[in-house]
Amino acid sequence: MSAALTARERMLGRLRAAKPSAPAAVEAIDAAIDSHYQARRAAAPLPARDRIAAMQAALRAAHAQVDGVSTDGWPALLAQRLGAHGVRRLLLDTGSAEGQALRAALPESVEALSFERPLGQWKGELFDTVDAGFTVARSGIAASGTLVIAPDAAAPRTVSLAPPLHICLVYASTLHVDLHAAACAERWADGMPSNLVLVSGPSKTSDIQQTLAYGAHGPRWLWVLIVDDLPAQEGGQP
Repeated sequence: MSAALTARERMLGRLRAAKPSAPAAVEAIDAAIDSHYQARRAAAPLPARDRIAAMQAALRAAHAQVDGVSTDGWPALLAQRLGAHGVRRLLLDTGSAEGQALRAALPESVEALSFERPLGQWKGELFDTVDAGFTVARSGIAASGTLVIAPDAAAPRTVSLAPPLHICLVYASTLHVDLHAAACAERWADGMPSNLVLVSGPSKTSDIQQTLAYGAHGPRWLWVLIVDDLPAQEGGQP
């Protein structure tokens, strides 16, 4: 025990003695990173409308189902697919505009649930009886097909992780070219949320005999609806 404590003390001593990085050095590193990504985007621009196709391609490559939808037509389309998939209980934020629109379009066979109780009070029910969870992404990253979800009290991260089917709505106007562009545009350095959920496909693992399996640690299926809310002639800047 004493040896372990001594090693710990030595490690902490080195950390305390280390001089913090000079602000100028940190700024130089940040500038170099910014310059690198700006050069990449300048060499291969990806206008706003082209980000939709890039997002779709990356998500489909990761085994997700992706559809481009209109601002008015998506609730009816999704409601029909939920019924066809056999969904009986759907978890969503019933207070959001998107949640209300979807709830109004659901057939009688699909029950809309809101996350009103603490998880501990209905964990068994949630994991055993809820078929799907619906979320609205804060933004998306076209290069990797990543959905950026900012959980809150009405739609905690459990909504995107526990049900076997995760459905996510993302607006085309919120798609960024890459992770660096997302971090800069959304000013993550100025104060990130307590957590962000980054989703790039359904849950998958190859831990057992290197056999790819879906749904082992989260949703087995991921459906993504990309709402085309761009102006008709939108080209967009990279």
